[in-house]
Amino acid sequence: MRTKVVRALAALIVGLEGVALVALTIWQVAAVVAGDTVAIDSALALIVLTAVGAVIVIAFAFALLRGRSWGRSGGIVTQALILAVAIGATTGAYAHPILGVEIAIPAVIALVLLVLDARDAGREASIRSADEPS
Repeated sequence: MRTKVVRALAALIVGLEGVALVALTIWQVAAVVAGDTVAIDSALALIVLTAVGAVIVIAFAFALLRGRSWGRSGGIVTQALILAVAIGATTGAYAHPILGVEIAIPAVIALVLLVLDARDAGREASIRSADEPS
């Protein structure tokens, strides 16, 4: 039972991160339409990359719900990338430490949940293999 709760919570957080990327994509499109961009080609490329990233992160969330290992792997990589963004937000000339912490907190929680889910999935797999007749 715990495995399903951990997996569902991890999928929820990863799914919300995907929704946040969708919102970011919409915001980027609005900026292009409003003329708030300097280089339109770079802005369009960023929109496409953000939209593709949103689709992929949402796919990871659905894969997590189905217990697919590639969803966990992708989710862990996603959290690592989010943590890199959070570290970048807290350091540098234009640092926003509070924003960096706000970005990092859900990523750390999701990362812990994903590792717990991977551990539980490994435990379930070893139990299943032990129960199989030789």
